[in-house]
Formats: sequence, structure tokens, C-alpha cells
Amino acid sequence: MLRKFFLRDKNYILETAQLTLQHELLGYLVDFVKVEYLLRYNPLGIRDEMADRIQAHRSGDLRHMEDFYINLAGVFRYKFYGDNQLEFLFDGRNDSEFYQEQWSTQFKSWTRAFCNHQNFLRAVLDLTVFYPADSPVVMVDGRMNAFLQQYFELKIHPQKGIVKIKVA
Repeated sequence: MLRKFFLRDKNYILETAQLTLQHELLGYLVDFVKVEYLLRYNPLGIRDEMADRIQAHRSGDLRHMEDFYINLAGVFRYKFYGDNQLEFLFDGRNDSEFYQEQWSTQFKSWTRAFCNHQNFLRAVLDLTVFYPADSPVVMVDGRMNAFLQQYFELKIHPQKGIVKIKVA
């Protein structure tokens, strides 16, 4: 297990399924964000330097998005498998296939929902398309963690794992 996010976070099959899909789903996320950003903020398709950089970018280097992906995978396990880590399947699929399908569907759904927030679009573009080689990852990674905290009303604490935020 890469990181234990909560006390009962012991579903190793689910985590392995999530890690197997990491590169594919992060590529989907970056491509979706690029298209969404261009449709929303450049609907006429006017060519400028920013639009050209976004369109020319190829999603190869996704290492700056890895922490976000691992945190989001932990949130998924917390929200959907926080109480019960075991599930019996009677449809003939193995556990890994089932978890990969479920995680992929939820990840894509969250991606569409996240893209309704300008700060998320901008943070993803900053981490991928516009990421300068000399910039520290911590600053932008902090924006991604703050977004997850605000969106899910959960805090991802380094030692305690996922902690529910009490809203007054």
C-alpha cells in the first residue's frame, strides 16, 4: 500500500487496480481539461500563444499529477469503501476488473465535475502544459490539495490520513 488514508484502508486489490489505471486516467484528465478550457475560455477558437501551447501539448510527463491522483484514489476508497472492504461478485468478473471499471467511471465523472471550477482547470494546466522546469511542485500541488479539501470537505493530513472537516 502506497499510503494508508484511513484506519480501514486495506483494500489492496482496489489500490492495485487504481495504480494500474494511473497513466491512462491522468492522460484522460489532462486532455479533458485542455478541451474544456479551450471551449470555455476560447469558444471562438482564436489562435494565440496560450491556445497554441495548449493544443500543441502532448500528455507524456504526468509526474506532477501523481500526488493528486493518489490522493483522489484515497478519497475514492474512503467514500465508497470506508466501512466495508470486502465485496462478493457474482457476475463472473474478477475483483480487479470490477474495481478498474468502477474507479474509471467515478474518476471520469469527477473529472467532468471538477472542470466546472476555474481554479481546477488552471491548476491542471499549470502542472502540465505551462509547468516551468524551475518552478517548485509544492506550490501547485498545494492548490490541488486545497481543491480536493474544498470539493469533498475532507482534509488529507500527512500523519492522520483523511479527516472529515466539520462545517458549522
